[in-house]
Amino acid sequence: MREISLDTETTGLSFISGDKLTEIGAVEIIDKKITGKTFHLYINPERELSENAFKISGLTYDFLKQYKPFRDCYQEFLDFIRNDRLVIHNAPFDIGFLNYELDQVSAPKLDPNKVVDTLVMAKEKFPGSPSTLDALCRRFSVDTSGRTKHGALIDAELLAEVYLHMSVEVFQKALFGSQDNSITSNEPTYIKKNIEPRNFPIADFEKKEHLEFLKKLKNPIWNKLQQ
Repeated sequence: MREISLDTETTGLSFISGDKLTEIGAVEIIDKKITGKTFHLYINPERELSENAFKISGLTYDFLKQYKPFRDCYQEFLDFIRNDRLVIHNAPFDIGFLNYELDQVSAPKLDPNKVVDTLVMAKEKFPGSPSTLDALCRRFSVDTSGRTKHGALIDAELLAEVYLHMSVEVFQKALFGSQDNSITSNEPTYIKKNIEPRNFPIADFEKKEHLEFLKKLKNPIWNKLQQ
């Protein structure tokens, strides 16, 4: 199975307000392995970048105006991704920009149903925890030392690694060496062992200290468990 880890940079936050793509980066993944094949494209947005976009990516219009506008290079992008599944962090943002630009040149739009949104994936797997790409890189000890600014290709490379860490298939293969493609569960499979139950009663002073500590907390979860 071929998948494409994808990231974009833009002149701002809203294509409806006229913001444009400035960079596309993509990384090929086949059978949950990064192949080393990548795609990278700078794009002439034919307009200035917002101050915030410059702070994030470090790109300027003076630099980008030497490259082709999207209408003259989009086919290179489509040829690389083909019709394969895309892996994107916060997919509505990137898909929104890409489909708007594709629509402007009367090219086929990307199918949102063929996209894995790793932001949604992370929120489901780690509810309540930070789910930015930076936070996920820290969680999985993915090396970000080569990233001084947000760039489409380096972010796509980091995302590919994060995605594989979150992938159930990779987890199962690494832990069990399973080659069984019939596994369809969205949750990891654990080896069950017969372990005798053990009892660890707490001392009276420990219980008293615990109750005193709960008084200092607002809506402690322990109280909810006792209801």
